[in-house]
Amino acid sequence: MDIKNTFNIEGFQNDLIAWFQLEQRTLPWRENKDPYRIWVSEVMLQQTRVDTVIPYFHAFMEKFPTVDALADADEEEILKAWEGLGYYSRVRNLQAAVREVKERYNSIVPIEPDEFAGLKGVGPYTRGAVMSIAYNIPEPAVDGNVMRVISRILAIDEDIAKPKARKVFEEAIRIMISKKNPSDFNQALMELGALICIPATPSCLLCPVQEYCEAFQTGTQKEYPVKSKKSKPKPVRMAAAVLTDKEGNYYINKRNPTGLLANLWEFPNCEIIPGTAAKAQLEEYLKEEYSLRASLDTVEGVISHVFSHIKWEISVFTGLVDETSGNNLKKVTEEEMQRYAFPVSHQKISRLIADSDA
Repeated sequence: MDIKNTFNIEGFQNDLIAWFQLEQRTLPWRENKDPYRIWVSEVMLQQTRVDTVIPYFHAFMEKFPTVDALADADEEEILKAWEGLGYYSRVRNLQAAVREVKERYNSIVPIEPDEFAGLKGVGPYTRGAVMSIAYNIPEPAVDGNVMRVISRILAIDEDIAKPKARKVFEEAIRIMISKKNPSDFNQALMELGALICIPATPSCLLCPVQEYCEAFQTGTQKEYPVKSKKSKPKPVRMAAAVLTDKEGNYYINKRNPTGLLANLWEFPNCEIIPGTAAKAQLEEYLKEEYSLRASLDTVEGVISHVFSHIKWEISVFTGLVDETSGNNLKKVTEEEMQRYAFPVSHQKISRLIADSDA
Protein backbone atom coordinates (compact mmCIF):
# COMPACT_ATOMS: atom_id res chain seq x y z
CA MET A 1 0.00 0.00 0.00
CA ASP A 2 1.20 3.50 -0.83
CA ILE A 3 0.47 4.93 2.62
CA LYS A 4 1.32 8.55 1.84
CA ASN A 5 -0.98 8.79 -1.18
CA THR A 6 -3.81 6.32 -0.50
CA PHE A 7 -4.25 6.34 3.28
CA ASN A 8 -5.96 9.11 5.25
CA ILE A 9 -3.10 9.62 7.70
CA GLU A 10 -4.42 12.79 9.32
CA GLY A 11 -7.90 11.36 9.89
CA PHE A 12 -6.43 8.19 11.34
CA GLN A 13 -4.18 10.16 13.70
CA ASN A 14 -6.99 12.41 14.90
CA ASP A 15 -9.52 9.64 15.53
CA LEU A 16 -6.98 7.36 17.21
CA ILE A 17 -5.59 10.02 19.54
CA ALA A 18 -9.05 11.38 20.40
CA TRP A 19 -10.16 7.88 21.42
CA PHE A 20 -7.05 7.37 23.53
CA GLN A 21 -7.40 10.67 25.35
CA LEU A 22 -10.98 9.76 26.23
CA GLU A 23 -10.65 6.03 26.96
CA GLN A 24 -7.08 5.40 28.17
CA ARG A 25 -6.59 3.29 31.26
CA THR A 26 -5.27 4.88 34.44
CA LEU A 27 -1.82 3.31 34.84
CA PRO A 28 0.87 4.30 37.36
CA TRP A 29 3.54 4.98 34.73
CA ARG A 30 1.20 7.45 33.03
CA GLU A 31 1.12 9.77 36.06
CA ASN A 32 3.87 11.91 34.57
CA LYS A 33 6.45 11.99 31.77
CA ASP A 34 9.45 10.97 33.88
CA PRO A 35 11.60 9.05 31.37
CA TYR A 36 13.07 6.81 34.09
CA ARG A 37 9.62 5.66 35.27
CA ILE A 38 8.48 5.10 31.69
CA TRP A 39 11.69 3.18 30.93
CA VAL A 40 11.22 0.90 33.95
CA SER A 41 7.59 0.25 33.02
CA GLU A 42 8.45 -0.62 29.42
CA VAL A 43 11.12 -3.09 30.54
CA MET A 44 8.67 -4.71 32.97
CA LEU A 45 5.93 -4.89 30.34
CA GLN A 46 8.04 -6.89 27.89
CA GLN A 47 6.31 -10.31 27.64
CA THR A 48 4.34 -9.58 30.83
CA ARG A 49 0.68 -8.59 31.33
CA VAL A 50 -0.22 -5.11 32.55
CA ASP A 51 -2.20 -6.44 35.55
CA THR A 52 0.84 -8.44 36.64
CA VAL A 53 3.21 -5.50 36.25
CA ILE A 54 1.26 -2.86 38.22
CA PRO A 55 2.05 -4.10 41.78
CA TYR A 56 5.66 -4.83 40.80
CA PHE A 57 6.01 -1.33 39.36
CA HIS A 58 4.68 0.31 42.53
CA ALA A 59 7.02 -1.72 44.75
CA PHE A 60 10.03 -1.23 42.46
CA MET A 61 9.58 2.53 42.25
CA GLU A 62 9.22 2.74 46.01
CA LYS A 63 12.54 0.95 46.43
CA PHE A 64 14.34 2.56 43.49
CA PRO A 65 12.58 5.89 42.77
CA THR A 66 15.43 7.46 40.80
CA VAL A 67 18.21 6.61 38.37
CA ASP A 68 20.75 6.96 41.19
CA ALA A 69 18.79 4.67 43.54
CA LEU A 70 18.77 1.85 41.00
CA ALA A 71 22.34 2.48 39.88
CA ASP A 72 23.62 2.23 43.46
CA ALA A 73 21.51 -0.79 44.50
CA ASP A 74 22.94 -4.23 45.23
CA GLU A 75 22.12 -6.77 42.52
CA GLU A 76 20.69 -9.18 45.11
CA GLU A 77 18.21 -6.49 46.12
CA ILE A 78 17.04 -5.73 42.58
CA LEU A 79 16.68 -9.42 41.74
CA LYS A 80 14.51 -9.87 44.83
CA ALA A 81 12.36 -6.89 43.77
CA TRP A 82 12.01 -8.49 40.33
CA GLU A 83 11.28 -11.98 41.70
CA GLY A 84 8.33 -13.52 39.87
CA LEU A 85 8.48 -11.28 36.79
CA GLY A 86 10.90 -13.62 35.01
CA TYR A 87 13.35 -12.83 32.20
CA TYR A 88 15.84 -11.58 34.79
CA SER A 89 18.33 -10.42 32.18
CA ARG A 90 15.92 -7.50 31.67
CA VAL A 91 16.57 -6.02 35.11
CA ARG A 92 20.31 -6.79 35.00
CA ASN A 93 20.57 -4.93 31.70
CA LEU A 94 18.40 -2.13 33.06
CA GLN A 95 20.69 -1.62 36.04
CA ALA A 96 23.80 -1.70 33.82
CA ALA A 97 22.22 0.91 31.53
CA VAL A 98 21.11 3.10 34.43
CA ARG A 99 24.65 3.04 35.84
CA GLU A 100 25.87 4.30 32.49
CA VAL A 101 23.24 7.06 32.57
CA LYS A 102 24.54 8.10 36.00
CA GLU A 103 28.17 8.09 34.91
CA ARG A 104 27.91 9.52 31.38
CA TYR A 105 24.74 11.62 31.40
CA ASN A 106 24.64 13.08 34.92
CA SER A 107 21.75 10.76 35.88
CA ILE A 108 19.50 12.19 33.15
CA VAL A 109 18.04 9.73 30.63
CA PRO A 110 19.46 10.94 27.30
CA ILE A 111 17.02 12.70 24.99
CA GLU A 112 18.97 11.79 21.84
CA PRO A 113 17.47 8.54 20.44
CA ASP A 114 20.84 7.16 19.30
CA GLU A 115 22.45 7.83 22.68
CA PHE A 116 19.58 6.15 24.49
CA ALA A 117 19.66 3.20 22.05
CA GLY A 118 23.36 2.76 22.82
CA LEU A 119 22.60 1.77 26.42
CA LYS A 120 22.66 -1.91 27.40
CA GLY A 121 19.41 -3.75 26.76
CA VAL A 122 17.72 -0.89 24.89
CA GLY A 123 16.29 -2.32 21.70
CA PRO A 124 14.23 -0.63 18.97
CA TYR A 125 10.93 -0.94 20.85
CA THR A 126 12.23 0.47 24.15
CA ARG A 127 13.97 3.27 22.27
CA GLY A 128 10.76 4.22 20.48
CA ALA A 129 8.53 3.93 23.53
CA VAL A 130 10.67 6.02 25.89
CA MET A 131 11.65 8.63 23.31
CA SER A 132 8.08 9.15 22.12
CA ILE A 133 6.21 8.89 25.43
CA ALA A 134 8.67 10.78 27.63
CA TYR A 135 10.22 13.23 25.18
CA ASN A 136 7.54 13.44 22.47
CA ILE A 137 10.00 12.47 19.73
CA PRO A 138 8.31 10.80 16.69
CA GLU A 139 10.04 7.41 16.95
CA PRO A 140 8.15 4.17 16.14
CA ALA A 141 7.52 1.79 19.04
CA VAL A 142 6.68 -1.55 17.47
CA ASP A 143 5.70 -4.45 19.73
CA GLY A 144 3.34 -7.38 19.19
CA ASN A 145 0.23 -5.30 19.88
CA VAL A 146 1.26 -2.65 17.39
CA MET A 147 2.16 -5.18 14.68
CA ARG A 148 -1.25 -6.81 15.10
CA VAL A 149 -3.08 -3.47 14.80
CA ILE A 150 -1.11 -2.19 11.82
CA SER A 151 -1.17 -5.55 10.02
CA ARG A 152 -4.99 -5.34 10.08
CA ILE A 153 -5.22 -1.63 9.29
CA LEU A 154 -2.94 -1.91 6.25
CA ALA A 155 -3.47 -5.64 5.46
CA ILE A 156 0.26 -6.37 5.78
CA ASP A 157 1.06 -10.00 4.98
CA GLU A 158 4.55 -10.09 6.53
CA ASP A 159 5.13 -12.98 8.95
CA ILE A 160 5.56 -11.18 12.28
CA ALA A 161 7.48 -14.14 13.72
CA LYS A 162 10.38 -13.26 11.41
CA PRO A 163 12.83 -10.54 12.53
CA LYS A 164 12.75 -8.73 9.18
CA ALA A 165 9.02 -7.98 9.64
CA ARG A 166 9.74 -5.39 12.33
CA LYS A 167 11.43 -3.12 9.76
CA VAL A 168 8.32 -3.18 7.58
CA PHE A 169 6.13 -2.07 10.48
CA GLU A 170 8.63 0.53 11.69
CA GLU A 171 8.70 2.10 8.23
CA ALA A 172 4.89 2.19 8.15
CA ILE A 173 4.71 3.82 11.59
CA ARG A 174 7.31 6.44 10.63
CA ILE A 175 4.94 7.55 7.88
CA MET A 176 1.76 7.32 9.97
CA ILE A 177 2.95 8.71 13.33
CA SER A 178 1.68 12.07 14.53
CA LYS A 179 4.53 14.58 14.53
CA LYS A 180 2.54 16.86 16.83
CA ASN A 181 1.69 14.23 19.44
CA PRO A 182 3.79 11.07 18.98
CA SER A 183 3.43 10.28 22.69
CA ASP A 184 -0.34 9.78 22.55
CA PHE A 185 -0.16 8.24 19.07
CA ASN A 186 2.17 5.42 20.11
CA GLN A 187 0.36 4.83 23.39
CA ALA A 188 -2.95 4.78 21.51
CA LEU A 189 -1.72 2.05 19.16
CA MET A 190 -0.58 -0.02 22.14
CA GLU A 191 -3.86 0.60 23.97
CA LEU A 192 -5.91 -0.29 20.90
CA GLY A 193 -4.06 -3.59 20.58
CA ALA A 194 -4.51 -4.35 24.26
CA LEU A 195 -8.21 -3.49 24.56
CA ILE A 196 -9.92 -3.59 21.16
CA CYS A 197 -7.79 -5.10 18.40
CA ILE A 198 -7.05 -8.25 20.41
CA PRO A 199 -5.67 -11.48 18.90
CA ALA A 200 -8.51 -13.95 18.33
CA THR A 201 -11.72 -11.92 18.54
CA PRO A 202 -11.16 -8.22 17.82
CA SER A 203 -13.98 -5.90 18.90
CA CYS A 204 -14.22 -4.23 15.50
CA LEU A 205 -17.57 -2.57 16.17
CA LEU A 206 -16.00 -0.65 19.06
CA CYS A 207 -12.88 0.33 17.13
CA PRO A 208 -12.33 4.09 16.77
CA VAL A 209 -10.40 3.61 13.50
CA GLN A 210 -12.63 0.97 11.95
CA GLU A 211 -13.20 3.03 8.80
CA TYR A 212 -9.46 3.04 8.05
CA CYS A 213 -9.01 -0.73 8.50
CA GLU A 214 -8.43 -2.72 5.32
CA ALA A 215 -8.97 -6.05 7.08
CA PHE A 216 -12.33 -4.93 8.49
CA GLN A 217 -13.50 -3.70 5.10
CA THR A 218 -12.70 -7.10 3.55
CA GLY A 219 -13.79 -9.21 6.51
CA THR A 220 -10.31 -10.69 6.93
CA GLN A 221 -9.40 -9.31 10.35
CA LYS A 222 -8.98 -12.79 11.86
CA GLU A 223 -6.39 -13.64 9.21
CA TYR A 224 -4.03 -11.01 10.59
CA PRO A 225 -1.36 -10.85 11.76
CA VAL A 226 0.35 -13.57 9.76
CA LYS A 227 2.47 -15.58 12.17
CA SER A 228 4.22 -18.91 11.68
CA LYS A 229 3.93 -21.38 14.55
CA LYS A 230 6.80 -21.84 16.99
CA SER A 231 8.12 -25.29 17.72
CA LYS A 232 6.99 -26.72 21.07
CA PRO A 233 9.37 -26.37 24.02
CA LYS A 234 11.57 -29.44 24.55
CA PRO A 235 10.58 -31.38 27.70
CA VAL A 236 13.40 -31.77 30.23
CA ARG A 237 13.05 -34.06 33.25
CA MET A 238 14.52 -32.63 36.47
CA ALA A 239 14.70 -33.46 40.17
CA ALA A 240 15.08 -31.02 43.06
CA ALA A 241 15.74 -31.51 46.77
CA VAL A 242 14.28 -29.32 49.51
CA LEU A 243 16.82 -30.01 52.24
CA THR A 244 16.55 -29.15 55.93
CA ASP A 245 18.47 -30.02 59.08
CA LYS A 246 17.26 -30.86 62.57
CA GLU A 247 17.10 -27.14 63.47
CA GLY A 248 14.84 -26.40 60.50
CA ASN A 249 17.45 -24.58 58.40
CA TYR A 250 17.25 -24.83 54.63
CA TYR A 251 20.08 -25.46 52.14
CA ILE A 252 20.05 -23.45 48.92
CA ASN A 253 22.36 -22.82 45.98
CA LYS A 254 23.20 -19.76 43.87
CA ARG A 255 23.14 -20.34 40.12
CA ASN A 256 26.04 -19.45 37.86
CA PRO A 257 26.60 -15.75 37.03
CA THR A 258 25.88 -16.40 33.34
CA GLY A 259 23.28 -18.40 31.45
CA LEU A 260 19.68 -19.28 32.27
CA LEU A 261 18.40 -17.66 35.50
CA ALA A 262 21.89 -16.33 36.26
CA ASN A 263 22.68 -15.48 39.91
CA LEU A 264 19.26 -16.52 41.20
CA TRP A 265 18.90 -18.85 44.17
CA GLU A 266 17.42 -22.34 43.99
CA PHE A 267 16.99 -25.64 45.71
CA PRO A 268 19.74 -28.04 44.58
CA ASN A 269 18.60 -29.84 41.45
CA CYS A 270 19.80 -31.74 38.42
CA GLU A 271 18.62 -32.98 35.04
CA ILE A 272 17.59 -36.64 35.04
CA ILE A 273 19.07 -38.97 32.46
CA PRO A 274 16.27 -40.80 30.58
CA GLY A 275 15.64 -44.24 32.04
CA THR A 276 17.27 -43.32 35.37
CA ALA A 277 15.51 -43.27 38.74
CA ALA A 278 15.18 -39.63 39.77
CA LYS A 279 15.77 -40.19 43.49
CA ALA A 280 18.92 -42.24 43.03
CA GLN A 281 20.43 -39.81 40.53
CA LEU A 282 19.59 -36.79 42.71
CA GLU A 283 21.24 -38.41 45.75
CA GLU A 284 24.36 -39.12 43.68
CA TYR A 285 24.36 -35.56 42.35
CA LEU A 286 24.17 -34.08 45.86
CA LYS A 287 27.12 -36.21 46.93
CA GLU A 288 29.29 -35.35 43.94
CA GLU A 289 28.37 -31.69 43.41
CA TYR A 290 27.96 -30.53 47.01
CA SER A 291 29.81 -33.14 49.10
CA LEU A 292 26.52 -33.68 50.88
CA ARG A 293 24.88 -36.79 52.25
CA ALA A 294 21.13 -36.59 52.66
CA SER A 295 18.36 -39.11 53.11
CA LEU A 296 15.70 -38.21 50.56
CA ASP A 297 12.04 -38.95 51.13
CA THR A 298 9.70 -40.08 48.40
CA VAL A 299 8.62 -37.52 45.83
CA GLU A 300 6.41 -34.71 47.15
CA GLY A 301 5.06 -33.91 43.69
CA VAL A 302 5.96 -32.71 40.22
CA ILE A 303 5.90 -29.10 39.08
CA SER A 304 6.04 -27.87 35.48
CA HIS A 305 7.62 -24.67 34.23
CA VAL A 306 7.78 -23.56 30.61
CA PHE A 307 10.50 -21.41 29.07
CA SER A 308 10.46 -20.34 25.42
CA HIS A 309 12.61 -23.31 24.35
CA ILE A 310 12.33 -25.92 27.12
CA LYS A 311 9.77 -27.24 29.59
CA TRP A 312 11.01 -28.36 32.99
CA GLU A 313 9.19 -31.23 34.68
CA ILE A 314 10.67 -31.20 38.20
CA SER A 315 10.17 -34.07 40.62
CA VAL A 316 10.43 -32.59 44.12
CA PHE A 317 11.95 -34.50 47.05
CA THR A 318 12.47 -33.50 50.66
CA GLY A 319 15.42 -34.62 52.70
CA LEU A 320 17.21 -34.34 56.01
CA VAL A 321 20.84 -33.27 55.79
CA ASP A 322 23.44 -35.42 57.49
CA GLU A 323 25.26 -32.66 59.39
CA THR A 324 28.37 -34.78 59.83
CA SER A 325 29.08 -34.29 56.13
CA GLY A 326 30.56 -31.05 54.87
CA ASN A 327 28.75 -29.30 52.02
CA ASN A 328 29.08 -26.11 50.00
CA LEU A 329 25.42 -25.12 49.98
CA LYS A 330 24.23 -21.98 51.79
CA LYS A 331 22.45 -22.67 55.07
CA VAL A 332 19.60 -20.23 55.82
CA THR A 333 16.67 -20.02 58.18
CA GLU A 334 13.16 -19.93 56.75
CA GLU A 335 13.03 -16.19 57.50
CA GLU A 336 16.42 -15.52 55.90
CA MET A 337 15.37 -17.43 52.78
CA GLN A 338 12.73 -14.78 52.08
CA ARG A 339 15.49 -12.25 51.31
CA TYR A 340 16.82 -14.21 48.35
CA ALA A 341 15.46 -14.08 44.81
CA PHE A 342 14.22 -17.43 43.48
CA PRO A 343 12.99 -18.12 39.92
CA VAL A 344 9.29 -18.88 39.49
CA SER A 345 9.97 -22.61 39.12
CA HIS A 346 11.51 -22.78 42.59
CA GLN A 347 8.83 -20.54 44.08
CA LYS A 348 6.42 -23.23 42.86
CA ILE A 349 8.52 -25.82 44.70
CA SER A 350 8.25 -23.76 47.92
CA ARG A 351 4.47 -23.58 47.56
CA LEU A 352 4.26 -27.31 46.87
CA ILE A 353 6.15 -28.08 50.09
CA ALA A 354 4.13 -25.55 52.10
CA ASP A 355 0.87 -27.08 50.83
CA SER A 356 2.04 -30.61 51.68
CA ASP A 357 2.94 -29.50 55.22
CA ALA A 358 -0.38 -27.75 55.78
